[in-house]
Amino acid sequence: MSGIFKEFRDFILRGNVLDLAVAVVIGAAFTTVVNSLVANVLTPFIAAIFGQPSFADINFDIGDATIEVGLFFEAVVNFLIVAAVIFFFVVKPVNVLLERRKRGEAPADLPTPEDVQLLREIRDLLKQRP
Repeated sequence: MSGIFKEFRDFILRGNVLDLAVAVVIGAAFTTVVNSLVANVLTPFIAAIFGQPSFADINFDIGDATIEVGLFFEAVVNFLIVAAVIFFFVVKPVNVLLERRKRGEAPADLPTPEDVQLLREIRDLLKQRP
């Protein structure tokens, strides 16, 4: 039984699981911030432009069904804001860092410095001596 606990502990302590747990917690907190931004700042601002006090009130009926277009619009705005923030503040910086790291790992394309070339020539000449 202790083998199972050890294996579970090793699994939890791996970097990927901890990173995922942190990401989920931060994502949940960030969702609350974005929802507040949309509900309390953007929606009233856009509603003032279009004359509706709330997008939640924008709907239309087809028979007995009610299509709530306003709620859908608010969800789309939420999604676009979250996607934009994740792209510009997470994906873009990580891509820049990865690109910088790639450039740092590829010194094979750089020309050999002159002093290294001279040392290689001296080494080769010394090897040729009897």
